[in-house]
Amino acid sequence: MPTPRSVSNIKSNLLRPALTSHFEVEIPLPSENPGILRSLLGQDQDKLNLSCTEASLPGSQLTTLELNSDRTGVTEKHAYRRLFDDRLDLTFYVDAENYIPIKFFETWIGYIMNENGPEFGSLDRRASNYFYRSKYPDQYVAQQGLIVRKFERDYKQTLEYEFIRSFPLSISSMPVSYDSSTLLKCSVSMSYIRYIFNEPTASVSNRNANAGRQRDETIAGVSPQASRSSGSTVRTRVNPRDRDIRARAQFDPRFDR
Repeated sequence: MPTPRSVSNIKSNLLRPALTSHFEVEIPLPSENPGILRSLLGQDQDKLNLSCTEASLPGSQLTTLELNSDRTGVTEKHAYRRLFDDRLDLTFYVDAENYIPIKFFETWIGYIMNENGPEFGSLDRRASNYFYRSKYPDQYVAQQGLIVRKFERDYKQTLEYEFIRSFPLSISSMPVSYDSSTLLKCSVSMSYIRYIFNEPTASVSNRNANAGRQRDETIAGVSPQASRSSGSTVRTRVNPRDRDIRARAQFDPRFDR
């Protein structure tokens, strides 16, 4: 029998959908020797995370066995393994100052293939007899730390996916042209063996809310330290949507400044 519903009931349940534009990504460093990439990034680790303009929430599926002989005329499926997607695709805006995403992932892939390893000595990479010798996986994978976090504009709801044993698998080609200028984007595929779905907790929600308030104060021209030391209870509220637009405006000129 159909369930009678009022307009207010439908509004309260359907008119607050989750938005795809509220997310953040944390890019890890190799667990064995992070120094080579940390020295490249310097103070720009958060800038690399912020420049990620496209990501995807991962998927998985169960593999099953079919049983046809237990019951006459009935086919059953029994699950025996969980299969994860084999890669995570990320797209980054490329800054005109240092080309950080391109340099970061090119350096990581070069580190995987040991292109500048000491055992090659003075061998010129342009030489016809140059060869690659990859490192062991434990030396170049990030055991953990690759995170895709989905949240809403009020920072009260959070979904977090953490990927295990990740490393860059490929960098897509980036066409350039004399035609009308468009934004240069760097697309990277990250390999991983599985992911962990972290249930949202109050501490995560509070941390995101505090981080959002600190970013709001920074954009408004007030340092978080000054606002805490002043002891004033008057605080200018900044629309989270405006904050997201301003944060991404430095990469995308289509946003209103």
